[in-house]
Amino acid sequence: MRRSERKQREPDLGILSSRTLFSLQRELFARLAEQGHPGLRPRHGAVLAYLDEEGSRATDLAAQSGQHKQVIGTLVDELVELGYVERRPDPADRRAKLIVPTAQGLDHMARSDAILAEMEAAHALAVGEQAYADFKKVFQQVTERQLSSGAAT
Repeated sequence: MRRSERKQREPDLGILSSRTLFSLQRELFARLAEQGHPGLRPRHGAVLAYLDEEGSRATDLAAQSGQHKQVIGTLVDELVELGYVERRPDPADRRAKLIVPTAQGLDHMARSDAILAEMEAAHALAVGEQAYADFKKVFQQVTERQLSSGAAT
């Protein structure tokens, strides 16, 4: 059996993870576009998925998303231009800036959360609620183990 055939029949964790991520992103961003957010792309999730409603520091967004601070800065610039976030002085540290969602950003965040909840509910219905809960628990444990092993950057 050729390697590509074997990987197709018995995908490893990397292939399963990437297939899941890319499929989830396609559906999420297509549905967001239908709901009034057509300008966003999956790369913007490195900011929007981790952004607190009251604002977050770019360094925190970089750490949470696993992206370099320069990448986050570029994404924030794009999101400012698109009207989803703004930079404000951090009241706790005048030298720092907070990335704060605008009304459009808050709408996106709420819609994104609702869409993802619907997607998860559909998966739970398809495989069974307990099986899906067990899957998420194990997947979280594998993810945490991978992150703590130092192999992830």
